[in-house]
Amino acid sequence: MSDVPVEVRGLVKSYGAVHAVDRVDLTVEAGDIYGYLGPNGAGKTTTLRMLLGLIRRDGGSVSLFGRDPAHGVRALDHVAGFVESPTFYPYLTGRENLRLLGALDGGVDDRAVAAVLDQVELTGRARDRVGTYSLGMRQRLGIAAALLRNPKLLVLDEPANGLDPAGIRDMRRLISELPERGVTVLYSSHLLSEVEEVCNRVAIVNDGRIAFEGRLDELRASFGAGYRLETADDDAAEAAARERGVSVSRDDGTLWLEGEPQALDALTIELGRRGVAIRRLARHQRSLEELFFELTEDDA
Repeated sequence: MSDVPVEVRGLVKSYGAVHAVDRVDLTVEAGDIYGYLGPNGAGKTTTLRMLLGLIRRDGGSVSLFGRDPAHGVRALDHVAGFVESPTFYPYLTGRENLRLLGALDGGVDDRAVAAVLDQVELTGRARDRVGTYSLGMRQRLGIAAALLRNPKLLVLDEPANGLDPAGIRDMRRLISELPERGVTVLYSSHLLSEVEEVCNRVAIVNDGRIAFEGRLDELRASFGAGYRLETADDDAAEAAARERGVSVSRDDGTLWLEGEPQALDALTIELGRRGVAIRRLARHQRSLEELFFELTEDDA
């Protein structure tokens, strides 16, 4: 049994002439909170379905702790989660649904059920029928069901779907604490600000292909350093920047610069020589959202 939770190489899935997943490579290391991101239709959910053996792949390999889910359900030992929305029996209570799922897995102690309900803050609604639950509550119950298996790998597809801001905050806290308990998380979401808060590594998929995989700091570094410049004469500052090969754009009275630190040093000296007062010069750290759109919209 391998210690690596997820290794995907050359994964392919096609529907006719459409390549939903096109030679995708992923590596999720133990202890990662790994964000899997992409626009609608980019192939995220299809990848997760193949990862869990829910649909057949057309090519490539999948390994979960060294086991291939295409070769049997034993590959899903130590793995839990859900793809899209979790499904429950609406006429049973939250607690009854968890007991039933535990029975299908060989039995479960009532204390374990109570513990996971408490983790997702559903103890007060545990005796209510799931048919009365909101979408956000069903998402939380889905995570409770996954945690009931004591997984080493938790696969979550849009777990914050339907949650209000307080629920999203609580979900973020829950997910961020899981690696301390020995749980690796593969987390697909469209809420980029949440991914940026909790994930240490990300993969961005576009048109079925991986546009980037790595740490967030590596992603930012790949786009170069950005700076925000405000001056007393933006026209003169823009001209000076272009003369020195510094990339520049303007937005609402601010100049946005990209270039090496040495080029920025030379620019500030030149602005002083020309008598252009610098009101503000600060390094700008791009958000995950900005980088995401640059990677996924350039080819649109």
